[in-house]
Amino acid sequence: MPNQTSEQVDSKTSIKELERIASQVRRDIVRQVHGVQSGHPGGSLGCADFLTALYFSVLHHDPKNWEMDGVGQDLFFLSNGHISPVFYSVLARSGYFPVGELSTFRKINGRLQGHPTTHEGLPGVRMASGSLGQGLSVAIGAALAKKMNNDEHIVYTLHGDGELQEGQIWEAAMFAAAKKVDNLISTVDHNGRQIDGDVEDVLPLGDLKAKWVAFGWDVLESEGNDMQAVITALGEAKGRTGKGKPVMILMRTEMGQGVDFMMNSHEWHGIAPNDDQLNAALAQLEETLGDY
Repeated sequence: MPNQTSEQVDSKTSIKELERIASQVRRDIVRQVHGVQSGHPGGSLGCADFLTALYFSVLHHDPKNWEMDGVGQDLFFLSNGHISPVFYSVLARSGYFPVGELSTFRKINGRLQGHPTTHEGLPGVRMASGSLGQGLSVAIGAALAKKMNNDEHIVYTLHGDGELQEGQIWEAAMFAAAKKVDNLISTVDHNGRQIDGDVEDVLPLGDLKAKWVAFGWDVLESEGNDMQAVITALGEAKGRTGKGKPVMILMRTEMGQGVDFMMNSHEWHGIAPNDDQLNAALAQLEETLGDY
């Protein structure tokens, strides 16, 4: 199957086809991380379905005419920037830059740094996101700018649940509700794991839905590794925009989804597979668009 761009894949894309794209994205993730023996495969694998659904079915964007300001398009900000392997794969597969460039992941003088940056001018990347907790603030600024410019498009963000331990997130959450930033859809990758262990053991988050509701957000919950559920949740979230509240999707995922030995543990948050482990992982993931 030839590589597809967002111009070829739109909101009518079937769930089956989105699942096929997500399988290739997962192959890209483990190959990128293996290639340099560095990176974060666990969360990347868990978010492959969400980002595939967003970029190939939901987001109104034009990869071939990339502009930093994104006027007249939806915007996405990756706040948990350590899951860059999935972000780079989806950007490449949807046409922002050549798929072959994925082979330069984390290599010297390449644009695909371990955490996304802007100074290299990589199309699709609108903020540097190595430090956790900052993406929501940036997205709120972008959403307010769209309101000021009478641009009715939507701003999307993705965050890790461990990232919610950062205080800046909650300052931004209060501000977004107070200022009625209702053209914003944020999603939390709620896999319950972070680099040092289970979130509940490191710093429990309590009832996240109750927290976000108390902070003035419109909140819905979804399974994050079921493509139909992801598409449904994003559609429902979009339907709730423009009603005076920012929207939050609490998305339940499994770290390492798709590779059995990477699941059910935090251990694969930030380590790379060896040769045998790579082969075992690839054996579980269908090659659907062609490896780079």
